[in-house]
Amino acid sequence: MNRELIKYPFYIIMHPFNGFWDLKYDRTQRNNVIISFVILFLLIITNILSSEYSGFIVNIMNPDDMNSLMEIAYVVVPVLFWCVANWSLTTLMNGEGRFVDIFTSTCFALVPLIVINFPWIWLSKVISLQETAFYYFFSSFAVFWSLFLLFVGNMTIHQYSPSKTIGMILLTVVAMGFIAFICLLFFSLTQQMVSFVNVVYKELALRR
Repeated sequence: MNRELIKYPFYIIMHPFNGFWDLKYDRTQRNNVIISFVILFLLIITNILSSEYSGFIVNIMNPDDMNSLMEIAYVVVPVLFWCVANWSLTTLMNGEGRFVDIFTSTCFALVPLIVINFPWIWLSKVISLQETAFYYFFSSFAVFWSLFLLFVGNMTIHQYSPSKTIGMILLTVVAMGFIAFICLLFFSLTQQMVSFVNVVYKELALRR
């Protein structure tokens, strides 16, 4: 991975309109997908380290109770749900973005969450109670910056107007909730079926 590829995510977050346009029509799509997975991996690492090593003043979690698999799920599942929901809706509403475009633009939009939050994992250990306002300010700024990049990326890859993009984002969030409900219902039914089969097996085994 050359230096230009490493600089590319930083170019996009500083020049989102030109950056996402280049991302959509870049012929080296394979490199963009690789970078997207790297960004997702770094966000997972940042999320785990934040839960484990953030200063006790700002860390609401008990590090002893942290589950790394859940921390991974907190990153991967929303990204996956967003991409699936957005692709499903935009396919029906004349969106020009492919699934790979949605995935790459979404991952690139998450870069501020890494760039800003990672240093604050270690800075949170040395700040005082009065200085926690800076921590929360920069954390909020990272979220709003990523949301703005997500908006610009969605608007660019689908060639939507700003108002249609806002409407599509709201519909995508609703669709994500619907997908989550279907998944929970599926897992619940699966668990009940497994329990039923287990009970039947035990009953048959006891009758022998």
